[in-house]
Amino acid sequence: MNAAVELREITVAVARAPEQPFTIEPARIRGPRGDEVLVRVVATGLCHTDLIVRDQYYPVPLPAVLGHEGAGVVEALGPNVKDLKVGDHVVLTFGACGHCNPCSSGHEAYCKQFYPLNFGGTDAQGQTALQTPDGQPLHDHFFAQSSFATHALARENNAIRVAEDAPLELLGPLGCGIQTGAGAVINSLKVGAGSSFASFGAGAVGLSAVMAARVTGAATIIAIDVVPSRLELARELGATHTINSREVDVVEAVREITGGGADFALESTGRPEVLAQGIEALGGLGMIGVVGAPRLGTKAEFDVNNLLLGGRSIRGIAEGDSVPQVFIPQLVQLYQQGRFPFDRLVRFYPLEQINQAAEDSTKGITLKPILRIGG
Repeated sequence: MNAAVELREITVAVARAPEQPFTIEPARIRGPRGDEVLVRVVATGLCHTDLIVRDQYYPVPLPAVLGHEGAGVVEALGPNVKDLKVGDHVVLTFGACGHCNPCSSGHEAYCKQFYPLNFGGTDAQGQTALQTPDGQPLHDHFFAQSSFATHALARENNAIRVAEDAPLELLGPLGCGIQTGAGAVINSLKVGAGSSFASFGAGAVGLSAVMAARVTGAATIIAIDVVPSRLELARELGATHTINSREVDVVEAVREITGGGADFALESTGRPEVLAQGIEALGGLGMIGVVGAPRLGTKAEFDVNNLLLGGRSIRGIAEGDSVPQVFIPQLVQLYQQGRFPFDRLVRFYPLEQINQAAEDSTKGITLKPILRIGG
């Protein structure tokens, strides 16, 4: 099917200035070209990355339509789409070129074009697909989707078909935040059966990691946070131990629980001092993954000898090092089996309450907001 490229009237949430509320506005979107698909967005997650981009931790041009955890139904196809069809249920994930060395070797999250494709604010030709009613461009293509909108354009390689019997409005966060935490454990760190794992941070990403560690068979799973309710939830989701870092020395506590240090750890807070604690809490040959995103230029300090003498390592991880076409359907299947209950993390908001959702997320009231957009 070759969809016409006439403009369609839609509604979007726009980030117009740093640290200012999103505004709900009418807009227009063109039809799909090439290997693009037009998706009617049913719901989209609101992620920490949306907020730090709005606030310009990363230099994405404004005004912009953000949103990068969309889920919806394919409504139209570009002429080069091969496998998707109208009516397919899809989860939208990050963009990748698909042909550079990292992409070709199964590491799309480290695509050589990752930054321009996901943070550039335009397509590869420097054009936007969105405009205001009076014809002014709105920066878009955020994570190759810009899903804070009633409709979004994605490419076929980042629109992942999912089972139609799965709850579509719930699935958007699998495209980024949930995929990141679970993938870090399963794909990157390769946490094994009987091992020990410590999650530094028990937000949506950290708790996704806790659930994934339970799936892999880790024997000791430690959740670390400062919010008692998050630690209680971590226990329910699979943590064998919890630590409130305001109450005890975290490093000593992890060492005591694990008998010398954790085999694996994940830092999801974006705080350099927490990363330093995580490194200190590793056992010999231990590995810590880093997924928390601070402002560009943030530095961390640690004793190099803790790495050298113990054979410890630090691993930067983007998007859970996943192949989304494979990993997202696997997470859906685990959820449907009751083994990965990420629905325990979410709270739904209408799109019009996006600023309330952002505030609740920032304050820690809501772990993973999902914006309901269409039926």
